[in-house]
Amino acid sequence: VQLQASGGGLVQAGGSLRLSCAASGSIFSINAMTWYRQAPGKQRELVADITRDSITNYAGSVKGRFTVSRDNAKNTVYLQMNSLKPEDTAVYYCSADARSTRWDASRSYWGQGTLVTVSS
Repeated sequence: VQLQASGGGLVQAGGSLRLSCAASGSIFSINAMTWYRQAPGKQRELVADITRDSITNYAGSVKGRFTVSRDNAKNTVYLQMNSLKPEDTAVYYCSADARSTRWDASRSYWGQGTLVTVSS
């Protein structure tokens, strides 16, 4: 399973961005999909996750501003980020709990990350 994140860029504070993360390759099933971020000099933190049935969970710092969604037919997860703040600046990573084949146990797969920079 390969994950490809896209949609990062430079935006002014108060602006919006939409990140996408598409899974490809040998995929039997995908369960939870998660967005993480890592700011310079800080530990990676969970931003939002979504189950296959679209039950969502958010970090307190983004609740009400970010929305996670997914398209199971496209094996893609999205992160709509509104009212962006300079403190949202980070590399954003996607992760998926997936089974590559019916014989495999579920494991976590990671994308390469996409940089979001919010200027003040």
